[in-house]
Amino acid sequence: MNASTSLVDDLFAQLQGAPLQQIAGQLGTSTQQASTAVGAALPMLLGALGRNAQEPQGAADLFGALQRDHAGGPDLGGLLGSLLGGGSGGAAAPQLDAGGILGHIFGGAQPRAESGLSQATGLGGAQVGQLLQILAPIVMAFLAKRTQGAGMDAGGLGSLLGQESSRIQDQGGLGGGLLGAVLDQNGDGKLDMGDLLKIGGSLLGGRR
Repeated sequence: MNASTSLVDDLFAQLQGAPLQQIAGQLGTSTQQASTAVGAALPMLLGALGRNAQEPQGAADLFGALQRDHAGGPDLGGLLGSLLGGGSGGAAAPQLDAGGILGHIFGGAQPRAESGLSQATGLGGAQVGQLLQILAPIVMAFLAKRTQGAGMDAGGLGSLLGQESSRIQDQGGLGGGLLGAVLDQNGDGKLDMGDLLKIGGSLLGGRR
């Protein structure tokens, strides 16, 4: 709840342990690789939301969606259970919802986001698509709880996400690099996939 705590760090901490193991199992990969991929995907998702929320209308639309569709939902364990297919009736709905959320977050940049994440983390294209579909509703539920808990309006949400987006880009690293590639729709600062692979290689191979 500390204002200086990054949203990415806060949410990533909540996903440690059993949730990350569940995600790894769903993707058919190791917990270590799932952790790396989640750690790269969360800044991309939250940073892109931050960019969208810099327009007053974008912040208002996002705030409305959080209030309408994501407030008062299940806790993280329950949400993961439904997203990962636990339960017959409701398993498909969050997945459909996730596709819509991702379309709103990335727009036409979604293929670039998926391709960059795949190249930087070593996950296959289908695994990356699956991971983003799992994380998108989790990010939205997390933001809904955060805005409710702090009594924020659309302006407060836009400000919070704008600060987070700037922080992610300033910090750089894999998440910041991927976010830069996704947001660079006007060709200002080019960040090519070779750079991302170097970042990803050092992250995956040079940890010890």
